[in-house]
Amino acid sequence: MSLVLIRHGETTLNAARVMQPADTPLSGRGLRQADALAMRVAQLGVAGIVASPLPRAWQTAEAIAAATGRPISRQALLEERNFGELRGLAYDALAPGALTSGDAPPGGESMLDFETRVAQAFAALLALRATLGGPLAVVTHGLVIRALIARHLALPRGTALPARIANTSITLAAAQPPHEVSLLDCTRHLTGDLRDDAASLSGG
Repeated sequence: MSLVLIRHGETTLNAARVMQPADTPLSGRGLRQADALAMRVAQLGVAGIVASPLPRAWQTAEAIAAATGRPISRQALLEERNFGELRGLAYDALAPGALTSGDAPPGGESMLDFETRVAQAFAALLALRATLGGPLAVVTHGLVIRALIARHLALPRGTALPARIANTSITLAAAQPPHEVSLLDCTRHLTGDLRDDAASLSGG
C-alpha cells in the first residue's frame, strides 16, 4: 500500500442527487464522515496529503491533516470532471447518457480531456509519492477515482470496477507498476447514521 485514494465526504447535493457546482461544501453529516475517516487514515501512517482544491475535498483533507499532523498539497488536476451547464441540475432529470457521453457538455469538459487530466494527475501523484517515506493520502472525487482505477490501477482477478465510489471510501494501491489494488472502495470506518447512502450521487 502506497497510495491511499479517498473520496470526499457527503454534501447536501450528493444526497439530493443534484449535479453540484464546484464550490459545494461538505454537509454537517459529511464533516462527521470526514472526522471518522481521519481517525482511520491516521492509523495508516501517511507521510503526505494531496487534495483537490474544491471545498468538499479540501475540507475532507483538512480533517485528515488535523488527525495526522501532515500538511496538505493542493493539486488542481484532481478536481472533478467539469460538467459545465449541467451543474445544478437534478441527476434524474438529465437526458440518458448525459454524464457518460464523451462529448463536452456546454461550458464543460469532454471525456477525453478529463481522462487526459486524470492521467496527468496520476503521474504527479507517483512523482510526489517518490519523495515521501510513507503512503500518500489522495483526497479527490468519485469520477476521478473511478478513472484512476479503470485506466491506471490493477484490480485483483475477478474484481469488478465499482458502479459508484462511496463517500469517504478508501482504496489502497501500490505506487509501483502494475499498481495493484489491495483494498477497494472501503467504508468500514462509517458506522451508524454515518454509513454511506447508496442512493446518493456517485460522482462529484
